[in-house]
Amino acid sequence: MNDTYYEQLVTCKPTGKTALLRVLSFLPILILILFGFPFLGLFAFMLAALYGVLAYYFIFPRFNVEYEYDLLNHELDIAAIYSKANRKDKLSIDIQHAEIIAPKNSHRLDSYHTTKRYDFSSGNANANTYAIIITLNQTLCTVLFDPDDEMLRHMKGWMGMKLFQD
Repeated sequence: MNDTYYEQLVTCKPTGKTALLRVLSFLPILILILFGFPFLGLFAFMLAALYGVLAYYFIFPRFNVEYEYDLLNHELDIAAIYSKANRKDKLSIDIQHAEIIAPKNSHRLDSYHTTKRYDFSSGNANANTYAIIITLNQTLCTVLFDPDDEMLRHMKGWMGMKLFQD
């Protein structure tokens, strides 16, 4: 068998939106303590502590994201890993059905007008971000991801003239 398997892990860069959400998640604790204490007394502190624990386990892990790209022959599976512990499958595509794969800012993508966009890139402006234009559920979609040179080499074998490296 000539199966090709390649795996790559990309860490997401925290954005300004992430920092803002992180700060705003502390706001209910502050409100509960300041405004709840006169009415609820010690119960307000217990509610604030409960919210803090729940936020620590359910909200904060969503801010630390890594994307895992698994390429098995022509199947690309993308999964999100939250806080290096919880893995969630995000997308599975057959790259042979893609219209084109090219760098995100390539002029070759100008003629494609997609209605949905999936961003599985690192968010780093200096990253080598590529776009896959593919039809998913009868909708033309853009999938952004950051493959390294080895993954591009493996994809080139299956994509041929549909993969551009400009």
